[in-house]
Amino acid sequence: MKRESFSSAAPWEKIVGYSRAVRTGPFIAVTGCASVGPDGELVGEGDPYAQATRCIEVIREVLESAGADLADVVRTRMFVTNIDQWEDIGRAHKEAFGDIMPATTMVEVSRLIDPRMLVEIEADAVITDS
Repeated sequence: MKRESFSSAAPWEKIVGYSRAVRTGPFIAVTGCASVGPDGELVGEGDPYAQATRCIEVIREVLESAGADLADVVRTRMFVTNIDQWEDIGRAHKEAFGDIMPATTMVEVSRLIDPRMLVEIEADAVITDS
């Protein structure tokens, strides 16, 4: 099976040695996406909903590069720095995935790579033939 890697503008990819996403056959694994804009700057500082929305936009962009879209997502994982903000983050997730209803997990972590980041989201997708 062919393996294809996809990169983004995130500065950590080259430092840590990872890809934004990897596609093998119909399966696409999207690494944890933070609220980073195309310019490499944080989007939505202090706003968990805005940050979660941007995370999902990053996921959507890389899925499209890999020949998929949000409808192909079967699992998400959300890492949050304050579980009390779950409703704002969950609202952004529902807006993107409410019709898809992937399996999901939300866990609180002590912090993310940039202390201003409130949430990081990763996704797994499977492209199915209709």
